[in-house]
Amino acid sequence: MALANGQVINERYRISARLGKGGMAEVYEAYDIVFKRSVAVKFINEDEMMSESSLTRFENEATIAASLYHPNIVKVLGHGLENGRPYIVEELINGETLKEILDFRSPLPLSECIDIMLQVTSALGYAHQKGVIHCDIKPQNIFIEADGTVKIGDFGISEAVGLNHNQVGEVKGSVHYLAPEITEGKPASIQSDIYAIGITFYEIVTGRTPFSNKKKAMDVALAHVNEKMLSPKTYIPSLPDEIERIIMTATEKKPRKRYKSAWAMNEDLKKFIDRGEKTSKKGLFK
Repeated sequence: MALANGQVINERYRISARLGKGGMAEVYEAYDIVFKRSVAVKFINEDEMMSESSLTRFENEATIAASLYHPNIVKVLGHGLENGRPYIVEELINGETLKEILDFRSPLPLSECIDIMLQVTSALGYAHQKGVIHCDIKPQNIFIEADGTVKIGDFGISEAVGLNHNQVGEVKGSVHYLAPEITEGKPASIQSDIYAIGITFYEIVTGRTPFSNKKKAMDVALAHVNEKMLSPKTYIPSLPDEIERIIMTATEKKPRKRYKSAWAMNEDLKKFIDRGEKTSKKGLFK
């Protein structure tokens, strides 16, 4: 049941607008009466409350993400129950998802792509350092604020490094960004997050995901396991060799061949910028 404007949740959050509804939850803008600020309140969909896995995912987002404090991660401010229905309170994002931006204009300029990936790798490097694997990096879970600040959200299926909560036949994540080893039933890892970062980088640079010609989700997943990925230069011939190398390293089939950490990928991006600034009179991004 939708909440009404003006309704107050737990005597603290006054609902002001309904922002949208997805498969897992519906989101409202609300006013925090205590701290006098606008926030986003995410309620699990009522039909999802019957699913133990959905409730667990929602609880994960409330607890795991709340432990992360980074400028490029959506802040979880609190959580609770309203008439038995769980909710999460988050900072209100003034912007769009990367997916919404790609739907409007794609591919993105290289300078913008690099800026986005610098912020994403910084956030993921921090999360991994804190022992958290996101497990579902994709443009839908990356938010871009009006000032260009990037925020990663939706830690609902994240898990602690070294643990594997997947059951046989259960696959976590979104198929176009899914590392080959996850399709094969192996545990999520830092390297599987890096693979998803690499696919996202590929998409914003080229305007498409690898294997997007496949019609069925399983065919896409198997292609990530068995088929060679075309270089992004196939679609963008002018792409610098170093950016091609960064993307292809992040998306190696074998986890051991990928970047060892998101920080390492971040460092390569910074080195590329530094070289561009040194070799161009005007600078790479001017």
